[in-house]
Amino acid sequence: MDIAELVDLDIAEKAALKGLCYHCLGRQFAKLGHGISNKERGFYLRNALASYVKNKESKQSILQEPSDCWLCENLFDELEKFADLVVKELSPYNYETFLIGSKIDAEIMDREERLWGELGNHHYEPIKAELNREVGKLVGARIKKEVNFEKPDITAVIDTRFDSIELQITPLYIFGRYRKLVRGIPQTRWDCKECWGKGCKKCNNTGKMYETSVEELVAKEVMNAAKGAEHSFHGMGREDIDARMLGNGRPFVLEIKIPIRRQLDMKALEERINAYTEGKVEVFNLRFSSKDEVIAIKEAKVLKTYDVEVKFAKPIKHEKLKEVVRAFKDLVIEQQTPKRVLHRRADKTRRKMVKDIGIEAVEKKGGMFKVISAVLKITGESGIYVKELIHGDEGRTNPSIAGYLNAECDVRRLDVTHIHDENGGKGKW
Repeated sequence: MDIAELVDLDIAEKAALKGLCYHCLGRQFAKLGHGISNKERGFYLRNALASYVKNKESKQSILQEPSDCWLCENLFDELEKFADLVVKELSPYNYETFLIGSKIDAEIMDREERLWGELGNHHYEPIKAELNREVGKLVGARIKKEVNFEKPDITAVIDTRFDSIELQITPLYIFGRYRKLVRGIPQTRWDCKECWGKGCKKCNNTGKMYETSVEELVAKEVMNAAKGAEHSFHGMGREDIDARMLGNGRPFVLEIKIPIRRQLDMKALEERINAYTEGKVEVFNLRFSSKDEVIAIKEAKVLKTYDVEVKFAKPIKHEKLKEVVRAFKDLVIEQQTPKRVLHRRADKTRRKMVKDIGIEAVEKKGGMFKVISAVLKITGESGIYVKELIHGDEGRTNPSIAGYLNAECDVRRLDVTHIHDENGGKGKW
């Protein structure tokens, strides 16, 4: 390939006379010609210009690569050094893909932009792009890993001003489902309201409202295995602290930040988690996940089924209770933000559908037809407040079962028994 046939040699002459190294000269025409490096392109251009330029003094100046490049200040002589620094920084980490980034002196960047303007040439490539690529080639050959431009496990950013490396490590995402077998445990850590996590007398210097959480129980063994710095828990909704999560379990993604190890045995990890959390939380279906799945889980709107034990303030006719089942099937209710969560959620009215209600069990008193308590199976839209559907929250939920029965209703027990995500959301759970 004759690069001289593709390049405007008058523009190339102006560039060469600036005192550019082969890399920087070739980079000004990087979009012309394929299969060669910028350094090779610059070498071919100098040779072509030696024949093209008529001025003897200019010809002599152009033929020789300058000992000091006006543009990059010989930055490309340091490629091996930068590669050494990157390989050393990456050595503690377990990963499959990587990417190189860079920070370059602002004066070099300014000179490059001025040169583009002077030449009026639009076939250039920025210096960062070439530096990243050339260092990436050297690093990849040594570590035997693949470059990934979209979602690398680790990005090594070279600060060429100080010969330092900053690692940007993609979090490790692990999908699973959990069952919460006991009451009194929140899904995620709750900071103490008095000290906001700092530690005080009220929280026994733990900084927490509750001793532990689903997140903390699940994350401990994962953090040990991955050697991560922090963790975040992303669930497909959450159950109340006093509710259990049973049945098919709630989908979640555990995010581990700055993991050193990424290649984990999911089956062994699942066993270790369940041994540690025995009797409190159970996880299953663990697998590797992604940030995209986190978004899908958070945005998923799926039906949920609950078992609710209700105590009635006065005996209710069994037939009247059966009417509830018929009246609330596929019924849209309006729920103003419950009083119990007003301190942390906006006060607004939400319209939610009660998809189905069934009677699982009843406790009778004073005759065969009088019911004093019942276990109801309720299926409703995501975000429905089930307790308030039962007791009405002083009229903030309308209609409510208490209102329909004209009797106060007390929720004695609430369990989530099924998350209907089989075809829900954007992920495959």
